[in-house]
Amino acid sequence: MPVLDFGTAASPPPEPLVLKKTVLDAIKLGYRHFDTSSRYQTEEPLGEALAEAVSRNLVQSRSELFVTTKLWCADAHSDLVVPAIQRSLENLQMDYLDLFLIHWPVSSKPGKYKFPIEEDDFLPMDYEAVWSKMEDCRRLGLTKSIGVSNFSCKKLQHILSIATIPPSVNQVEMSPVWQQRKLREFCKSKGVAVTAYSVLGSSGAFWGTHKIMESDVLKEIAETKGKTVAQVSMRWAYEAGVSMVVKSFKKERLEENLKIFDWSLTEEETKRISTEIHQCRTVTGQIYISDKGPIKSLAEMWDGEI
Repeated sequence: MPVLDFGTAASPPPEPLVLKKTVLDAIKLGYRHFDTSSRYQTEEPLGEALAEAVSRNLVQSRSELFVTTKLWCADAHSDLVVPAIQRSLENLQMDYLDLFLIHWPVSSKPGKYKFPIEEDDFLPMDYEAVWSKMEDCRRLGLTKSIGVSNFSCKKLQHILSIATIPPSVNQVEMSPVWQQRKLREFCKSKGVAVTAYSVLGSSGAFWGTHKIMESDVLKEIAETKGKTVAQVSMRWAYEAGVSMVVKSFKKERLEENLKIFDWSLTEEETKRISTEIHQCRTVTGQIYISDKGPIKSLAEMWDGEI
């Protein structure tokens, strides 16, 4: 799994032509991992861009690309998992995925794709049944790997306890301002890879923070290194041993993101990031919490990991 994962989540969704052009630019620069979800409304333009990249010989074949998409809450039901991945594959114009993730640890009423999910539409997830069908997706050759996203240690442990095929990845918020030390240690002990999103704080209608880009600690390290704050944040994640979703529709930023591999943080700089930056979860998942649903508080969503 390539370390840098080009993310396509945006609010509002990017214009299809803009996304296609940016994906093609990213491939020319060397990006090979692309992240989407049926929720993002970007599967179709991403698929068109990747098909064009193959036809134009920007890559030799589909096998050079690593594509991740996700199972949305409305499809997180045992009878809908396989149809959902088949629909995603059709959107992406592909025969298989490299990675298929459960997007959030909640289900919602089938067939209702409005976002945010309405309070009355949340349902408990049948983890055993849904994970069993995720395993079927792999057995059927629809995806090479399966995993989860936004799962706490406790919820991930539950999946591990019932799995025949264990999750290979947990994609979660992780950055210098939310370092996920407990979760990273747990995943490492279980052989589950971590993919970090919001490494730079991101921005959107329902998530995002400026705390990373405005961090005095990161600014001081960046100035010393002759790097940007974004590069320092990404280098920190890389040295923490995770892959990361990065998102930009500007070519110069895409190039900047690639320049994190030929230098390193000192032990002192790493220590400063670990000890001097206040920790705060910024992607709270508040919009998945409902008094009428199975998860009624942040403590229940994250099992105390807040």
